[in-house]
Amino acid sequence: MIRRIWGLMYRHLALYRRSWPRLLELCYWPVLNMCIWGFTASFLATRTGNVLANAGGLLLGGVLLWEVTLRSQMGLSISFMEEMWSRNLGHIFVSPLRPFEMIAALIGMSIIRMVGGVLPAILIAWALYAFNLFSLGPILVLFFINLMIFGWAVALGVVSLILRHGSGAEALAWGVLFGLAPFSAVFYPVSILPAFIRPIALALPTAHVFEGMRAAVQTGVIRWDHLAAAFALNIVWIGGACLLFARQFHAARVSGALISIGE
Repeated sequence: MIRRIWGLMYRHLALYRRSWPRLLELCYWPVLNMCIWGFTASFLATRTGNVLANAGGLLLGGVLLWEVTLRSQMGLSISFMEEMWSRNLGHIFVSPLRPFEMIAALIGMSIIRMVGGVLPAILIAWALYAFNLFSLGPILVLFFINLMIFGWAVALGVVSLILRHGSGAEALAWGVLFGLAPFSAVFYPVSILPAFIRPIALALPTAHVFEGMRAAVQTGVIRWDHLAAAFALNIVWIGGACLLFARQFHAARVSGALISIGE
């Protein structure tokens, strides 16, 4: 099993060995976003008092943690779509590779792509703006885990829609998380949202993670209640996404869509 998972991962990793555009694509958007928001935070620090200067740190923390979610989701989705674009799904599933092994390989690639994209942005935030995300301490690991799991859940939902509707659903891989960003309270607390939107926000693990991040940055207090809620919600989200994927994968295999998808 491990050998089959590694084989599929190596198939994707081999594409990066002599392709600098692919390597640049990994970190381009995270670094660009960090530069834009970093200069914005620096502007706030020079033109305002300490209150808004401290808000700059919250902005940078929000940008970096949101990129963890976004890169995790896109890493899995794009790796799957690369198999689809190369007409390779049919070849994969006439091999002994099982569906859960393919998902494990895609999750492995998602982690690699996320680290390759987010780590340069973290280093730039430290070097240019004196913001050290690692100063949050070991709790940062729990933030990362929750955000990655949610990203994988959304990616599995996108993959399921691609299996169901074909290439017409590909655009969701780039846009679906941006639609959830206003409800995730990346740059502001849930309390400022309209009352009828708050239940939607609190149903997302990301909102609890960012609430916990703001508490850790501002007061140094670890909000274990938010972390517990994030983990509980992630179990629901990833469980539902796995069930949806299993159902759509079975339907695609029965209908023969695994061979024709992407055409």
